[in-house]
Amino acid sequence: MNSLAMPRPALPRHTPSLPTPARRGAFGKVLLNEARLTWRLPVGMIGGVGIPMVLLVIFGSLPKFHTTMPGLGGLTLFDLYMPVIMVLGLAALALWGLPGPLVSYREQGILRRLSTTPVPPSWLLAAQATVQTCIAVAGLALVVGTSMVAFGSPAPKSPAGLVLSCALAIAGLFPMGLLIASVARTPNAASVIGRLAFFPLMFFAGLWLPRALMPGVLLNVSNYTPLGAAVQAIQDSVLSGFPPAAPLLVLAAYALILGFLARRCFRWE
Repeated sequence: MNSLAMPRPALPRHTPSLPTPARRGAFGKVLLNEARLTWRLPVGMIGGVGIPMVLLVIFGSLPKFHTTMPGLGGLTLFDLYMPVIMVLGLAALALWGLPGPLVSYREQGILRRLSTTPVPPSWLLAAQATVQTCIAVAGLALVVGTSMVAFGSPAPKSPAGLVLSCALAIAGLFPMGLLIASVARTPNAASVIGRLAFFPLMFFAGLWLPRALMPGVLLNVSNYTPLGAAVQAIQDSVLSGFPPAAPLLVLAAYALILGFLARRCFRWE
């Protein structure tokens, strides 16, 4: 009787999961490690905190930026550019700070190696998002605080609206970084894609031409871009009160759509 070759059992892709206390400790170690690596290679901190602060000091030091202009509805250029500076920091984190490390980890095989351990690769993604969010919050707080203390900006009319607007801006922009990480093969490619997205988006956010001076067509386009909606919501929160529903809904829609696409397109290997 001929013997039949028995099939080899398939090896599990993941080893058994850790118990809950161990999982918490392991995630804490992953988070701490990502924070240390970010501190050593502070690309996100330079773009998310350093550049906005430099622009804030430059614009705040120019007397022309503090002169009320009738063509701007009685506002100053500094009033218009402060939310743009805040959104610029968020865009830098989303388009450069977040995708760069993830693409590098995939290129080096770190994500693949993690898939053979009890630590799921998704923890690395959550740790990166947490670190970048902390940098974003710190950058936003520094810009708002410095503008009030050093340059005499008024306190936000609606602190709750400002917090909600910034949270939705982060939620809408960070998945864009995950999409970049899903299509870029190398960190250099991710950086190039981020730049190609950054400059047109910042144009519609009002970096080169303030939104208040945009023609009607450009302003309408700006209102439906993630950065333009974020600037509108933040500016209304600071100068007027709780922002209208339109920019908040636009940001929420980007968060849902880009989040769904990022989840579908992102690959660990």
